[in-house]
Amino acid sequence: MRVETVRRNGAGAWTLGLVGARSERFRSVTLTDAEIASLKLLDRACSYAGDGTLLRLGLQAYSLGIAYEFDPYFGLSISRVDPLPHQLEAVYDHLLKVARVRFLLADDAGAGKTIMAGLLVRELKLRGLAERILIVVPPNLAFQWQRELREKFDEKFLVLKGSDIREQFGVNQWLENR
Repeated sequence: MRVETVRRNGAGAWTLGLVGARSERFRSVTLTDAEIASLKLLDRACSYAGDGTLLRLGLQAYSLGIAYEFDPYFGLSISRVDPLPHQLEAVYDHLLKVARVRFLLADDAGAGKTIMAGLLVRELKLRGLAERILIVVPPNLAFQWQRELREKFDEKFLVLKGSDIREQFGVNQWLENR
């Protein structure tokens, strides 16, 4: 076992967070001072010879991964859009607060469905809540949606038309295009 955390748990007792060397499973155990004194340490050498640049990169990646917890509009801050209040309210106050995100965005032309969808896609991906995304639009708007999602949100989508799907009969495009 590898000791990850040690915390005082009253007089004469300690709570240790342990990780299995082979299984990588976490366990929490409470030991007395006498039990700790009887433990055999296999390796107590610490090395600071790691790559500092790699550590910094890892820390930055981790902080970006949890940024939405501190900035609920994080996806908006890294997108190239200036949304209207009703779009922000729809995405951040309604769509993102449900347990399972599956929505039909339907509104008048020019109401900002592309921006709402882009913000929703960006937030879901940043939060690790979406593996694959399917957007169904009228055929005459497919290129416009693809272009706007790429320009404003840096999201790349593959456009599949009915004729493409019919030509590849028996192929599940949902599974093929991950």
